[in-house]
Amino acid sequence: MSKDILKLQNGSDVRGIAIEGVEGEKVNLTCNDAAKIGKAFVIWFAKKTGKKAEDLKIGVGRDSRVTGPSLLNALSCGFLAGGAKVTRCEMATTPAMFMSIVFDQTKFDGSAMITASHLPFNRNGIKFFNADGGLEHDDITEILEIAAEISDDEADAILDGKLEESNNLPKFDLISVYADHLCKTIRNALGGVEKPLAGLHIVVDSGNGASGFFVDKILQPLGANTEGSQFLEPDGMFPNHIPNPENKEAMEAIREAVLENKADLGLIFDTDVDRMSAVLSDGSEVNRDSIIAMIAAILAPTNPGSTIITDSVTSDRLTYFLQDVLGLKHLCYMRGYKNVINKQKELNANGENSPLAMETSGHGALKENYFLDDGAYLAVKMVIALANANKEGKKLDSLIEKLPPLVEEGEYRFKINTEEFKAYGKDVLAEFKKRAEAKGYTIPQSYEGVRLSFKGEDAQGWILLRLSLHDPVMPLNIEAERKGDLEKLKKIAAELTEGFDKLDRSKLIG
Repeated sequence: MSKDILKLQNGSDVRGIAIEGVEGEKVNLTCNDAAKIGKAFVIWFAKKTGKKAEDLKIGVGRDSRVTGPSLLNALSCGFLAGGAKVTRCEMATTPAMFMSIVFDQTKFDGSAMITASHLPFNRNGIKFFNADGGLEHDDITEILEIAAEISDDEADAILDGKLEESNNLPKFDLISVYADHLCKTIRNALGGVEKPLAGLHIVVDSGNGASGFFVDKILQPLGANTEGSQFLEPDGMFPNHIPNPENKEAMEAIREAVLENKADLGLIFDTDVDRMSAVLSDGSEVNRDSIIAMIAAILAPTNPGSTIITDSVTSDRLTYFLQDVLGLKHLCYMRGYKNVINKQKELNANGENSPLAMETSGHGALKENYFLDDGAYLAVKMVIALANANKEGKKLDSLIEKLPPLVEEGEYRFKINTEEFKAYGKDVLAEFKKRAEAKGYTIPQSYEGVRLSFKGEDAQGWILLRLSLHDPVMPLNIEAERKGDLEKLKKIAAELTEGFDKLDRSKLIG
């Protein structure tokens, strides 16, 4: 049994280094590994569903990464070796691969997407889906444990024996079916007319990922002017910028495109299109807190009093906007897109309406869309809102005009210099909270880490100290509501974290 394959687990995904090219990073996700994982998935899935392996239908797709084609072949070989029927969807998106389980044209039992989201060109990975959505952490652990029992020799034999069959598998143009589904969603929301986006200028930045279809298969057929859209061609080396809505260079690129082309809206997606952000006509970036605010404002009229779930690093400004302006409830939960989505499912199952669960990263899942974090569907909601605002002589900006602006913020990542980093981090948090209580600071409920809120004359804003989900790091987030208060809050945080000899606070106090 080789346990190295177990190290490829990253939360509820498989991720690794798939090609040389970055100094100091050695390949640990090979075609041999993909074949093992493919066969292991079929074994696991057959047991879970109670179906025979030969009755399972599995779809597989990939994003634009340079290692995508070879890994798709290898993973397909593994599925075939397990006995399943396989359809290649080729270039696709993560949300589309889930929808392949839903669409009448495909109705797969399960699906897989080969992607490493926004990570550099040398990385790749696999996301798996069944009818309930993305697999959970424990599911991936079980699959990798089965894969670990498959020898390298058996995996080599799978690749040799199934490669020709894999190359000749049936192919399905999933992205066209998915795009047609999104087009119908827009048309139905805007009165059923053929070109409901006529007169609107929308630019898209794909970052050479898999989202170029949004221009030629959705916006253009619906009548939008897309002049100025950029980096639409898939290129797994990502020559222009990282396809990541959290990346400053990427956001500046779409911002410049909006302003230069005098567009009404700019849209930017990550590589596999499960995340998005936007830029308004005046160049204002709609990301992090503001993208959550925007989607919530779009949903609020048809979901009065509902609960919006976010990750832990959203601001007090957002809480004010959601609760005081929109009349909604805000559950500031924890990091991890699966965490917020699972909480959303739990609330709805218990009778509490939660139409949106969204991270500041741009992962957003809507109840109306199978609780699926789908960047293209979020973009569809924004495009519909833009068209409606235009009819009323308004701008999309008006939806979030009452969201207080960001004044000052900082994030400081403290490395924990001990192998027992989780236990040490928990001790730090306990002492941090104890010291804050002794100082009389306000400590609101927090589902992750310790959050402090400041509303007095001395300082206004908030501090959140938490332990990273996977790494030996404690991130400290600070946001100040007034100019100059960031330094005051940094000083408070420095005092509360003083004396921990295995916590590297140099980025805060250096």
